[in-house]
Amino acid sequence: MNKTCIVLAGPTAVGKTSIALELAAHFNTQIISADSRQCFKELDIGVAKPSQAELSAIHHYFINSHSIHEKLSAADFEKYALEAVGKIFKQNDIAVMVGGTGLYIKAFCEGLDEIPAIDEKIRNEIIVGYDLNGIGWLKQQIVERDPLYFTSGEMQNPQRMMRALEVKLSTGNSITSFQTKQKVKRNFDIIQVGLELPRDILYGQINSRVDAMMKKGLEEEVSNLLPYKHLNALQTVGYRELFNFYDKETSLPKAVELIKQNTRHYAKRQMTWFKKNHLITWLLPDINVVSEYLRKSLGDMEI
Repeated sequence: MNKTCIVLAGPTAVGKTSIALELAAHFNTQIISADSRQCFKELDIGVAKPSQAELSAIHHYFINSHSIHEKLSAADFEKYALEAVGKIFKQNDIAVMVGGTGLYIKAFCEGLDEIPAIDEKIRNEIIVGYDLNGIGWLKQQIVERDPLYFTSGEMQNPQRMMRALEVKLSTGNSITSFQTKQKVKRNFDIIQVGLELPRDILYGQINSRVDAMMKKGLEEEVSNLLPYKHLNALQTVGYRELFNFYDKETSLPKAVELIKQNTRHYAKRQMTWFKKNHLITWLLPDINVVSEYLRKSLGDMEI
């Protein structure tokens, strides 16, 4: 059998972690996380990391691997993940990747587009503009200067928005125009599985999970991170809303409701991204359903 990486994608709270753990246990293999926030060791409850018991049972790459003080890109993830899958394949024919960061999964499966060098003066001006004026200013800049990215890019992620703006101002072209190159052919097989639920069920799971996070101590976790709230790693749903509570800009119940609302919006954006990938086969987050599909894809296999 060819070396194969099973990629489990899908929106937040759909149930990816439990399916990945079952598959990794069955194949006696390891997991690569494709989550742009679970990699930070200072973040825990708010990024829905697997439990300590789960992390001890199955080795996970790209969880607790970096600090919030480090800047990470999709290119960094691509390099890291390819090295990780290479290590796994030395011991096993199967690797499992799981996560909801679409750009990271795309980088691993297809490679990244090469973008010309960026003018550092422009980059610094954009950073200063964002620091002074916030995400509203950033959004307006993109609306005026790169409407193509505004209609198709991630408009809730300041880092990616700044990246899009600096590319447009440096090259004269939208970052989307660089995203059309031939896909890289990896020297291993990739099976992409998307997990989805009816929207009302998914949204119910999101709301329940936020309540569980609050009971688990999310408020205290965010309180301990207040000195670092300016870092890009903390411009994240679940942290940003509670920072506003601590800044007395909103009440705690309102902050919790906003976490639920913004997480639902994030899940919708994730699905919009993943649905553009026609190589993903969409299944219910049920180990029996996933196993049956993999049986057919991989050949003789029992779970």
